[in-house]
Amino acid sequence: MTGLKPETREKLKKVATPTLMTALYKRGLRNQWIQDVHRINRDAGPMVGEAFTLRYMPAREDLNQLSVFRDREHPQRKAVEICPPGAVLVMDSRKNPRAASAGSILISRLMMRGVAGVVTDGGFRDTPEIEQLGIPAYHNRPSAPTNLTLHQAIDINVPIGCGDAPVFPGDVIVGDAEGVVVIPAHLADEIADETTEMTAFEDFVMEEVLKGRSILGLYPATDEQTNIDFAAWRKANGR
Repeated sequence: MTGLKPETREKLKKVATPTLMTALYKRGLRNQWIQDVHRINRDAGPMVGEAFTLRYMPAREDLNQLSVFRDREHPQRKAVEICPPGAVLVMDSRKNPRAASAGSILISRLMMRGVAGVVTDGGFRDTPEIEQLGIPAYHNRPSAPTNLTLHQAIDINVPIGCGDAPVFPGDVIVGDAEGVVVIPAHLADEIADETTEMTAFEDFVMEEVLKGRSILGLYPATDEQTNIDFAAWRKANGR
């Protein structure tokens, strides 16, 4: 995966997911938020990378014995070994956290390979260990049962749904302390530029509000004085 420009990645690391969702909403995209996922390791920092996907289907018991992990082509194990550095592994677990989508060993392997993050709309196991890792990891809730209990890994890097959001391979995944948003790949550059500008204005507005200023005429900037004040603020703050 080479579509995500380094400068776009860096810009998106500094933009909050609500700002991104507003920019997507302006373009008619209203279903790009991965619902009901939470970051396990809040000190891991922002997550930005292109989506590399793993799809689970409901497990069929005769095909999901522990012996399947001996197969080096098992889709879950294979996805962990081939997910590109800088990408985000996104797993479709059908919003079912009753069995784990992965655990600390596999997520540690992703971290050591340089993967930018991991997301499931199910659950992870070994969460006390995952909390200590440096790779951002998002899930619905902890789940100790092995994935084989309920999930059968069936396909790699195909379009999936994750937390009700459509995820296509190569889409840009952004995560912060609030959650995870999916940006269509072809919009990533312009969204990054626009939301960088939006963030500057929002920072200015927050400072003004905390000084006691009314939001009327300020947010949105319907008063001309707001634009004058914002221009002066940008000059003073190098923004």
